[in-house]
Amino acid sequence: MADNGSVVLAGCGNMGFAMLQGWLASEALKTEDAFVVEPNEGLRDRAAGLGVTAVADATELPDDLVPAMIVLAVKPQVMDAVLPAYAGLAERGAAIVSVAAGIRIDRFEKAFGDKTAVIRVMPNTPAAVGAGMMVLCANAATSAGQLDFARTLMSASGETAVIEDEALMDAVTAVSGSGPAYLFHMIEALTDAAKKAGLPDDLAATLASQTIYGAAVYWKKSGVEPGTLREQVTSPNGTTAAALAVLMEDDRLTQLMTEAVEAARKRSVELAG
Repeated sequence: MADNGSVVLAGCGNMGFAMLQGWLASEALKTEDAFVVEPNEGLRDRAAGLGVTAVADATELPDDLVPAMIVLAVKPQVMDAVLPAYAGLAERGAAIVSVAAGIRIDRFEKAFGDKTAVIRVMPNTPAAVGAGMMVLCANAATSAGQLDFARTLMSASGETAVIEDEALMDAVTAVSGSGPAYLFHMIEALTDAAKKAGLPDDLAATLASQTIYGAAVYWKKSGVEPGTLREQVTSPNGTTAAALAVLMEDDRLTQLMTEAVEAARKRSVELAG
């Protein structure tokens, strides 16, 4: 039986380290219950600096350790090489949690058996600052308690949601996984437009980035539908109305975003094979 609460984090790069920091800061995990496996010495030392046990290889973990979960935060292309090292812990009851993009649950079931609890998580880059969107999907072998624990851990990195149909992960990837890049490009585009309107480069960048950030925070805290907020700031025949007439004519922006999300969703399906 796995210990309730101990976690092995396999891979402690930027995403893994951000998650680890969140777990400890939120007290979802105690330092004595966190074990990191990271072959890179610099990254390993960084993790150890938080007070957790950090080793270079899974064989260096304590012999009597039976963690509740193994969180796999390694690059998708090295996943197959990493999995065998954790077969013994999985056999003893550890759940497998993967934050690797594009790797489906059945791949882990083939490696560990379909009796092993597997939880797939789709994070996004804002998780690095505790503002991520973490979507979880579990297999049939996962207990409610295991899913709850995984969700508690992931909530330290932002908002969480659970889906039952793994096929929806391709759409999740297209919206929240790839979505930050769409907004980064929006900042770029608004910055360029500001420059062309005559604003100095630094001021253009500040206005664009802070406006998008502030609008998102304002909407989130207000609890008001975005369409209602849009109407509230749009005076008839005013400046905002003039701009929205361009963006909303024939649903231009909505159509563009729909096409972008669908392109990303299709590519996610292709990459998963």
